[in-house]
Amino acid sequence: MRVFSLLVLALATIGATGAKEPLQIALAHGDVRERQTRTQLKRLLAHYDLGKWIYTRSIVIDDQTTPHSDPVLTLHARHLKDDDLLLSTFVHEQMHRFLAVEPHEPVEQAEAELRALYPNIPVGFPEGDSDEAGNDEHLVVIWLEYRADVELLGELRAREVMEFWANDHYTWIYRTMLDRAARMKIGAIIQAHDLTPGAHRP
Repeated sequence: MRVFSLLVLALATIGATGAKEPLQIALAHGDVRERQTRTQLKRLLAHYDLGKWIYTRSIVIDDQTTPHSDPVLTLHARHLKDDDLLLSTFVHEQMHRFLAVEPHEPVEQAEAELRALYPNIPVGFPEGDSDEAGNDEHLVVIWLEYRADVELLGELRAREVMEFWANDHYTWIYRTMLDRAARMKIGAIIQAHDLTPGAHRP
């Protein structure tokens, strides 16, 4: 009986811990900074429960490119000295993948409503994306990023991350997200279309 109980416990443990495969983290060039960033990311993945924000398990670290989500989620090695910025970047790119697996209609409806709310977001670096559609998507992605950061890091550290981005890239969008009233309006649209991480997994 004891042997049977131990076997059941072992199988339950395997089911709990083996339900998701670990992330596959490849290096574009294998240099020191990429290796250090891989170690840093693995440490963050071990420390934080990121499960509901992970929508692709294939990651590339490339110190010679800008982070992007498609075709493979790619991070750079810029934030070796700041865990919060790397974590936020990782979540940001995962939220692009989240929108890609959501049904198109609610995503398109939410983005259309956001464009009506903010019809004149600047296009082009550093204030906005390269086109209006990218700006609409980034309103959703950055709201989700901020929401995740608050849950993972707490309000103070999340705001510090957003303030850094507001002087770095997508500056108009991040500045807007720092305004509580604007953030609530954006969040109301996103939540009305049920664009909440957690329902889908790769």
